[in-house]
Amino acid sequence: MTGEGSLEAPTREIIRWQDPDFTDPAKLDAEMRRVFDICHGCRRCFNLCDSFPRLFDLIDSSPEEDVEHLKSEDFKPVVEACTLCDMCFMTKCPYVPPHPFMLDFPHLMLRHRATEAAQGHKDFTQTQLAEMDRNGTLARFASPIINWASDTSNKPMRALMEKTAHIDPKATLPKFHSRTFVSEDKATPIEPNPSAPAFGKRKAALYATCFVNYNKPVTGMAARKVLNHIGVETVVSYPGCCGMPFLEQANLARVAESAAKVSKELVKLIDQGYDIVALTASCGLMLKFEWALICPDNEDVKRVADNVFDIDEYVVDVAKKNGLPDGLTPLPEGVTVHLACHARAQNMGPKAAEMLKMIPGTPVDVIERCSGHGGTFGVVEPTHDVAVKVGRPVFRAANTQKRGHIVSDCPLAAQHIVAHTDTPAREPEHPIQIMARAFGLTED
Repeated sequence: MTGEGSLEAPTREIIRWQDPDFTDPAKLDAEMRRVFDICHGCRRCFNLCDSFPRLFDLIDSSPEEDVEHLKSEDFKPVVEACTLCDMCFMTKCPYVPPHPFMLDFPHLMLRHRATEAAQGHKDFTQTQLAEMDRNGTLARFASPIINWASDTSNKPMRALMEKTAHIDPKATLPKFHSRTFVSEDKATPIEPNPSAPAFGKRKAALYATCFVNYNKPVTGMAARKVLNHIGVETVVSYPGCCGMPFLEQANLARVAESAAKVSKELVKLIDQGYDIVALTASCGLMLKFEWALICPDNEDVKRVADNVFDIDEYVVDVAKKNGLPDGLTPLPEGVTVHLACHARAQNMGPKAAEMLKMIPGTPVDVIERCSGHGGTFGVVEPTHDVAVKVGRPVFRAANTQKRGHIVSDCPLAAQHIVAHTDTPAREPEHPIQIMARAFGLTED
């Protein structure tokens, strides 16, 4: 029998979202109380996010100071504060499967949201923000106006957004571009470096991801330049969003729909000998793990999970198995690397830091803590202020390090950190952009 201590690798159960019991309010309530009682007796996760302090304060301030006498309607603030970062499950909880307690706090919060949605309780703003492909496609044609209107310096427009859409006026919003990463790739063909050790040995299909495609094409172009420079043949693929924004809203049917659509196209590239490379941490987590828990019988999903890499992970893999060309130049101003929660949850190790430490003469400092952003959580009221509160230890560390670059595999985390720090870093970046700069592939 498995004992306390979580000495075995954690495993995750299939999400039975199509089972009527999954959204049965009475059965959900019983499971919430069971799990909350275990958390109450442990409290190891008290400093991870705001969910746990809210839970413990709720219990400690109750007349009986126990879970049994809590009101079910008081659970909602605990659920609200969960960003599905998975850090409690991956790094703290001693009771995750295969322990007999079978505790999975993030997926229980997901189940609560799904039950609320099944009863018609949905947030209109967050539901609309999750429509990434629709929003990105429409925003392309008016990106200068949208970027002007959404800038935090535009007080009248941000006040209007606050009133109509409950978007916090202090939250930094992503910028849109008239030219997507997919368009940029098609417009500027590139060939792999024939003198690189990996030339002719590796092929990578860059899964563009919605954020990189619509909001940060520079990250995609940097990834393509680096991979081609180290000898890897590349193609760019974007069949659609992976569904992570819908996962945040517990719209699991839409996640399953996205998984089926995207995996069907990516499998065609796998059949042609391409590795699948995800350009953001959350999307990599979806392709590697979350899809398979939601669509356990989809063979395309299984094949993608077996053939996908995070971009940093892929560069490190090429370096170890094939070698890199010479030419990495020092960046003496140094780099602060935030290890994104969804990168850590992939169980691959700190690949961003490992990759950047290949650059000679470049100080690399690591921050291994949640930034607090959590997607729409960091944008809307009232959770933006909670996102700032959770992120303060990260902000303090970055301010102390004062490096010339702040990077994260989560683009929203990087943006959140830069917006709340005072360092020499001029803009939020992805680690692959630093590699491109060190190889001399980008202009400052």
